[in-house]
Amino acid sequence: MSRRCLINVGGDKMKFGIIGTGIVGTALAVQLERAGHQCVGVHTRSTLSYRRFRSYLNIEQLDLAALLKEADWLFITTQDASIRLVAEALTREQVAKSGQLWVHCSGSLSSQILRVDSNYPISCLSLHPLQAFADVDKALEYLPGTHFGIEGDNQDQGEQIVHDLGGIPHRLIPGSKSSYHAGAVVASNYLVVLASLAVELFAQAGIPQEEALRSLIPLMNGTLHNLDQLGLPRALTGPIARGDVEVVEKHLAEMPLRLGEVYQILGLRALDLAVAKQELTDQAYPDELRRKITGLLGPH
Repeated sequence: MSRRCLINVGGDKMKFGIIGTGIVGTALAVQLERAGHQCVGVHTRSTLSYRRFRSYLNIEQLDLAALLKEADWLFITTQDASIRLVAEALTREQVAKSGQLWVHCSGSLSSQILRVDSNYPISCLSLHPLQAFADVDKALEYLPGTHFGIEGDNQDQGEQIVHDLGGIPHRLIPGSKSSYHAGAVVASNYLVVLASLAVELFAQAGIPQEEALRSLIPLMNGTLHNLDQLGLPRALTGPIARGDVEVVEKHLAEMPLRLGEVYQILGLRALDLAVAKQELTDQAYPDELRRKITGLLGPH
């Protein structure tokens, strides 16, 4: 188990509670304790997840009223569908500390889903870790260096919490949470989808699925390395970046129509990046090649 020590930059030690002791809730509690803050209690309906939580921190279960009275920060780390229900239950207690900060970690939901009563004296914040955590140990390993989307009230304090977790904060424009989350879905979930399409095309060439995936992952890792080192649009390579019309034409001729449609849509975006890449070096993507490739990819 990782035992990396974090430093509390701001210096103020706060009391916090956790509602929902899943992977994220457990990892946040451990890291905040390491940063010098005090977990005053947790609340969960799952005996199994609480038992796992206790293997990391020996913290008592409290009812909602007790948590509200004790905590400066209250993290609601349940599944998205339960966040509003928890906020409603907390609000009914009517015993929260004035100025208490309620935090959820959903990537898609606004912080204001926590605000059930506009007169209730709390601040509402969303802190979303831009990372996929398979288990608590991996979460503890990856949290330092993880980027966070911050949205809602008291973002200064939100940034401090992220710094205490070892993370990198990014403030979101109000009302933009869906765009932010969609970007994360495209980068993470759709990467898996793209891998499945590539595996299917490899199968047409006679490479079995498992063998295809093993051979593609190093290529994908190399591309991620290029993105990290070169950024956009410089990391783009391949036939569209080179203006290789014949290769693109052969690709489309040999792949099934349903895959060809995806290839065309992504290809048009690749063409935009290819044009931008040329402009960075004060060169121009040849107009004739651009027209030919656009004709092959079609208007989408």
